[in-house]
Amino acid sequence: MDILQKCPICNHSEFELFLKCEDFTSSHEQFNLCKCLSCALVFTNPRPDRDSLPIYYQSNQYISHTGKSTGILDRIYLLARNLTLRWKINLIKKQKGNPISILDYGCGTGAFLQASHRQGWKIAGLEPSPEARQKATKITGINIADNLAEFNQKFDVITLWHVLEHVMDLNQTLTNLTALLKEDGIIIIAVPNYDSYDASFYKQHWAAYDVPRHLWHFTKTTMAALLQLSNLKIKYIKPMKLDAYYVSLLSEQYSLLNRTSVLSLLKGTIRAIISNQLARSSKNYSSLIYIVTK
Repeated sequence: MDILQKCPICNHSEFELFLKCEDFTSSHEQFNLCKCLSCALVFTNPRPDRDSLPIYYQSNQYISHTGKSTGILDRIYLLARNLTLRWKINLIKKQKGNPISILDYGCGTGAFLQASHRQGWKIAGLEPSPEARQKATKITGINIADNLAEFNQKFDVITLWHVLEHVMDLNQTLTNLTALLKEDGIIIIAVPNYDSYDASFYKQHWAAYDVPRHLWHFTKTTMAALLQLSNLKIKYIKPMKLDAYYVSLLSEQYSLLNRTSVLSLLKGTIRAIISNQLARSSKNYSSLIYIVTK
């Protein structure tokens, strides 16, 4: 295990225990979430070291890497992913017109890259998981990288769809990605938001904490502070409203010791509706997309 001694945003070294959460996906170990007393960044601490962390992704339940549908919530996830592909493409077009080149950092099994390729965009992807990388290479027809050193060109758009929370070195990664961005380019970062209603309701069962794979847990304030360190600015913040449904349904399952019932599906759906309704005024949706520029 690695123990984080200093906050990567403010360099503060005093933390408090925020929550204790279980790894419901693979190991069922308990992990601490700590909160920086200075800037309020929440992070998993201690956390598996760089060599140990991949072990926690080796589960058939980790669907973003396997793409397999083994249960009702897996099918809901794949349906939601397919529904949002067109929405993501349209979001990019609204923000950037018709970009020439796009890098998907943490591309998983390559579904978004495949959709981007159909737009006629020049695509590139990075994925650390060998299994997911192999699948992404197969469906996109391009070589999927496993580190940023493989890229020597700059991109119009760089996307991180629920990826930044997995990255061990936040500041270095953002610095490296900024170096690969054209001067008029944009970075799109989607991450869970623990200031949402569904996070406060489900607490340690909130599925978007996803310990220990999620190392960092953001709010709008901590995300803005983090990006500022890399001289990046938030242009817009957009909600991912569908995320509230999948996260709430999965959170219900976790609260029932990984069991799913008709009642839990109904309760999760109602909870997601409430979360999205309350977020209309607070803007604290379950997941947020940050459109970022230099």
